[in-house]
Amino acid sequence: MKIEVAYALAHQQHIYSFDVEEGTTARQAVEQADIPKMFPEAEVANAKLGVFGKAVKADYVLQAGDRVEVYRPLIADPKEVRKKRAEKAKADK
Repeated sequence: MKIEVAYALAHQQHIYSFDVEEGTTARQAVEQADIPKMFPEAEVANAKLGVFGKAVKADYVLQAGDRVEVYRPLIADPKEVRKKRAEKAKADK
């Protein structure tokens, strides 16, 4: 069955399209995509995964047409960023 695996950096992305056997898990698909070949700095072994924007566990069994997304760790905590922005706005008043 045909699936896709997507990996993206801030300014570069790649979608791998290939066939897998029925019963393939999200983690197995990521391993088959061989992301480190194009993105050597990628740490996908324990990365969080999603299918069409919805988080899934590594053992999620794929369906035909699924797109597995490999999520990178956050650079900054969104709550902290909002808090600092609010403090700055308050100080600017």
